[in-house]
Amino acid sequence: MRLAALCDIHSGFTARGRLEPQPEGGMPALQLRDVGTDGESPAAPFQRYELGKLADHYFVRGGEVVFRSRGTPNTAAAICDPLPEPVVVIVPLVIIRPDREKLLPEYLAWAINHPDAQRRLGAEAQGTSLRMVPMTVIENLDIPVPDLRTQEHIIKLSALARQEGRLLHQLAARREDLVTSILGKAAKAADPKEIADDR
Repeated sequence: MRLAALCDIHSGFTARGRLEPQPEGGMPALQLRDVGTDGESPAAPFQRYELGKLADHYFVRGGEVVFRSRGTPNTAAAICDPLPEPVVVIVPLVIIRPDREKLLPEYLAWAINHPDAQRRLGAEAQGTSLRMVPMTVIENLDIPVPDLRTQEHIIKLSALARQEGRLLHQLAARREDLVTSILGKAAKAADPKEIADDR
């Protein structure tokens, strides 16, 4: 089903000129650098800026999805619900508000990040040195929409798979450190100079 039929989709706010951080006051802003490429939800606190009065559709409050429309990869991340306060979203991020009766935000992000969807987005992206996915491509992206219960199961299984991947990565790194240490000791023990010094 097309995203445009399931979601309200808006571009983020386009700032005029350079954004100057405000130590106090202002409003928190979600930028491209805050959204990782792994699909994990961006975490507060966010840098604050004085941006004046902005239209409501530029803000996220929790339960939305943000999409990285520029650069690579063009992944999406669900916004934690609820946020401590509204956060303004800055281009090139795109705000996707799913119909919660049909789509869970976490499932929507998962579906956009799925290899099949990523291939379709990549095929229609524009630019060579800096890839960009046009709004129309996002709106026309077709994703499977199972019932909400199935979506919940997919989200949980995906989270478990990511956790397993992180643990296996940590285990491999520790195993490599251990082997390196053992080999270092073996090399030192077999060094003729070291043997002579011991005598």
